[in-house]
Amino acid sequence: MTVLNIVLSVVDIVLALAIIILFLVQEGNDRGIGVVAGGSSDSYYNKAKGRTLEEQLKTWTVIACVLFAIVSVVLYLSITKAW
Repeated sequence: MTVLNIVLSVVDIVLALAIIILFLVQEGNDRGIGVVAGGSSDSYYNKAKGRTLEEQLKTWTVIACVLFAIVSVVLYLSITKAW
């Protein structure tokens, strides 16, 4: 294994652990029957939705997933092509 493969493997493992931790820290989406009944959409929570901790965790989870996918593909290509 080359140094690039080792570094990419370590980054891949760290990103995988970050995804697991971020996923477990997030709260469930249990709004109950209010969603079906058409709950109010003009609440303060919906207006400040992007600034809440829950939304920040979702954003970081998406970023970590995209980076994990990119690093995994590059790692695969570096192993098969022997870069």
